[in-house]
This record gives sequence, C-alpha cells and structure tokens, in this order.
Amino acid sequence: MTEPILIERLKEQDRAAQRWLYDRYSPVMFSVCRRYLPAREDAEEALVSGFYKVFAQIQTYQGTGSFEGWIRRIMANEALMLLRKTQPLVFPGDSFQPADQEDGFSIEADISAREILELLKQLPNGYRTVFNLYVLEGFKHHEIADMLGISINTSKSQLILAKEKMKTLLKTKGIV
Repeated sequence: MTEPILIERLKEQDRAAQRWLYDRYSPVMFSVCRRYLPAREDAEEALVSGFYKVFAQIQTYQGTGSFEGWIRRIMANEALMLLRKTQPLVFPGDSFQPADQEDGFSIEADISAREILELLKQLPNGYRTVFNLYVLEGFKHHEIADMLGISINTSKSQLILAKEKMKTLLKTKGIV
C-alpha cells in the first residue's frame, strides 16, 4: 500500500488501514516510547495512546515532512506526557553552565541496541529525556526547552551531563 493511499484511507477511518499502520509501525514506535519510559507497561500505554492520537488527528497531517517522523513526534510527546505524570523530571546539575564547544562524544564501539537501552535506563530521568530528544530524535535545544518547559541552557547542560554519565557507564562496561 502506498503512503498517499494509506493516509487517505486513514482519513476515512478505515479499520483495515489503521490495523496495517499499527502492525507496520508499532515495533519501531514502541522502541521510541521505551527510550523515555523504562517500564514496559508505561511504554505500552504511551504507544496505545500515541496511536489513538495518530488516528484521531490524521486530518491534521499536512504531508510536509515524513509521515513516520510525524508519528514518531506524536509518540515522543505521549511518552513525555506520561513521564511527567508518573515521574518528576529532575534535572541534576541545573546550575551547570555548558561550554559552547563540541565534546567529541560518539559511540563507535560494537555495542548492541539492547546494551544502549540498558545504559539509558541507568541515567536520571532528566538526563535520559534530553539525551533521547537530542541525540536519538534529532530535536534542537530550543525545541527540547519548549517541550519540557526548561531553559535552553538546562537542555544543553543535561545533554553534556548525560554524555559524561554515558561515557562513565561505557567505561565500566569496558567499551570506551
């Protein structure tokens, strides 16, 4: 099924198209939710409510940008909303002032996605959330600040601190 036909059928509330979309995208979108919500049950809840919003708001999809990206943004927002409800977002080191330079952080070692998820679970909520939004989802600091209701500097400092914590965790695993 081509994407334009799928979208048209979704706009008509076609149940078969909805099922096809869910079957096609739920594994990927579940991974998005899991990056923000370590508890499987919470990630499943965000996934279901996210797909409900996709189906309810399909009329608002303008066709600009990728359709998968539009769905991914909805899922990330649902996961963030659930995270805010269930766990307070604490931003350790909020007074930290980041330097405006690259830190050379990258993961080029042979590490599995499962190992990365396990490491992400060990980060405090604030670190993990900003890290996911910036590194994995590709949001800019001003977008993250708007989404989380924090300052741009807090977003930057949380990313730097999250990277430092990830480096430490990677070193303890003997990866870097």
